[in-house]
Amino acid sequence: MTVEPLDWIKVGHIDELPEGRVRTVTARTTSICLSHFDGQWAAMDNHCPHQRGPLGEGSIEKGSDGKCWIRCPWHGWDFDPLTGKPPGGHEDSGQDLYPLKIEDGEIFVGLEAEPEHERTVTDVMAETMVNWGVKRVFGMVGHSNLGLADAIRLQVNKGNLDYVGIRHEGAAAFAASAYGKLTGKPAACLTIAGPGATNLMTGLWDAKVDRAPVLALTGQVQTQVFGPGAFQDIDLKSAFEAVSRFSQPVLSTSNHAELMSLALKTAIVERDVANLIFPDDVQTNPSQKEAGHPEGRMGGTEVSPSAGDLAKAAELINGAKRPTIVLGYGAKDVREKVIALAEKIGAPVMTTFKGKGLIPDTHPLAAGVLGRSGTPIASWFMNEADLIISLGSSFANHTGIAPYKPIIQVDFERMQLGKFHPVTLPVWGEIGTFCDEIATRVDKAGDAVDQVTELVERWAIWREEKETRLSEDSGHGIHSAAVFKALTELCPDDAIIPVDVGNNTYSFGRYFEPRGQRILMSGYLGSIGFSLPAALGAWCATRDFAEYKGRKVISISGDGGFGQYAMEFTTAVKYGMNITHILLNNSELGKISKEQRSGEWPVWETNLTNPSFAAFARLCGGHGHRVTDSAELNDAIRTAITHDGPSLVEIVTDADLV
Repeated sequence: MTVEPLDWIKVGHIDELPEGRVRTVTARTTSICLSHFDGQWAAMDNHCPHQRGPLGEGSIEKGSDGKCWIRCPWHGWDFDPLTGKPPGGHEDSGQDLYPLKIEDGEIFVGLEAEPEHERTVTDVMAETMVNWGVKRVFGMVGHSNLGLADAIRLQVNKGNLDYVGIRHEGAAAFAASAYGKLTGKPAACLTIAGPGATNLMTGLWDAKVDRAPVLALTGQVQTQVFGPGAFQDIDLKSAFEAVSRFSQPVLSTSNHAELMSLALKTAIVERDVANLIFPDDVQTNPSQKEAGHPEGRMGGTEVSPSAGDLAKAAELINGAKRPTIVLGYGAKDVREKVIALAEKIGAPVMTTFKGKGLIPDTHPLAAGVLGRSGTPIASWFMNEADLIISLGSSFANHTGIAPYKPIIQVDFERMQLGKFHPVTLPVWGEIGTFCDEIATRVDKAGDAVDQVTELVERWAIWREEKETRLSEDSGHGIHSAAVFKALTELCPDDAIIPVDVGNNTYSFGRYFEPRGQRILMSGYLGSIGFSLPAALGAWCATRDFAEYKGRKVISISGDGGFGQYAMEFTTAVKYGMNITHILLNNSELGKISKEQRSGEWPVWETNLTNPSFAAFARLCGGHGHRVTDSAELNDAIRTAITHDGPSLVEIVTDADLV
């Protein structure tokens, strides 16, 4: 009889298991009890036949005759480590044994050759994900997504996907949202049924309202127990109905490749959330179907404005003496074209808060951020303007675009035009196309005001005021202006900066002067806790896309925001992510305290009890430094930014000095 050759799989080194001990090891997916006794080694099936207790967590026991037995830690059943047989009296016939050999101190266990993998429903769907350009999955593997997780694992092993295992599913959704905001490409987030799926909700709403493509892959209980209240069974289709543009269960009779294709097309085209629900029993159903792909499924994205709208826009621009441009987040991919138009007509460019950094503050036409989180420069030019050209802005009340001014609004979504109030000229079209076509029809008016000189003057006034604020000190911590002055000086020009919400965000908007950095935030949702998970997503984008390769990720939060997902710092450590987190610690929810005072409420329950976050970072395996003196800021931030791996700078700040 021919004996098939074995696969010899390394399971450890002889130094790792002392004499007289057992331990659990894994060869491929087989759990094995490895034992070392009387100078001998043996490998046995790890599951006790009684109740599958883990024999590798048990012990070696010697009988009165000196014979060794492996004893199950759960109920004391014994097995001979060399034969797998129990002593007399047990009904069970014993345990399977595996061949074992030792070479150069390394321990190998022999297993039969792994059978060829049988292709499944989730293999088809994972291959379809890859074909549509998905490169990254954030998630948590669990009991109701194991078949899907294995399909993802196979794609990871082939180099087609990368996976990040997070500590909380909410962080997976925020990471995927930030990834989508930065790249315009969908990442996936993987969860189990019930609470794993519902934990995604906040991050998915962040993606939805900020128009970021995300694919949510949620496990589900078996189809046979839908409805009667099985463990972790909730109606996920209803739960995801409001937050997703596309949400469908994956059934055994579904067209699986088409279902995944439609989900991804929806996420990409609609810039929204798509959700697929995978019942446990369907995930491993065999399938020989072909995977889906995007060829022939996507059209071009350019939408040209009408000739009449272009003519009216040119007339308004050519007649303006003080035109100004509001550059919003919706124009992020064509910011160079917007800046070129501004240069041609001599218009200052102010950004929305979400659009901060789309024009460097070092540009002669940059006017800073408009609105509550902005600068007095932008406010001044808004007040003086005789024409506002709004490109990619949603007119949020946070921004404060003056509705009584003449306004040209350009957007590629017709529902955004004049959404909150009428504008002088709503123009439907893709913003880059508008800039290209209008640039040939406009020029700076002959009697236009020299706004470049005014910009120089206004920046000088604001920078002088910022310097005077640095001297403010009430003895309760460092001024936020000092933090962001240091970060302005030290932050790499091409860094990616996810920011949280709270006082730290308002201060960042006012004081940090971008020079080309890309800024990510939870815009319309304004969710606390966004920045650290977003940093995970942004770092992954630097690995997945050449245009972001090598860019430093620097996230910013307060102590309240960091506390939401603090354990994701261990995720950054696990995957060696080169992330620096700047944490402004004022031991309270400072923005809420200010709102209570402003509304003449008593300040109540906004104080926080914190550990040393710098020490926490070190305990997690990263770099951590605590700063209590502004003189230490530059060295601390510089060291953290140059650290190769996760780092955190905890800065004790004054909640009133923002």
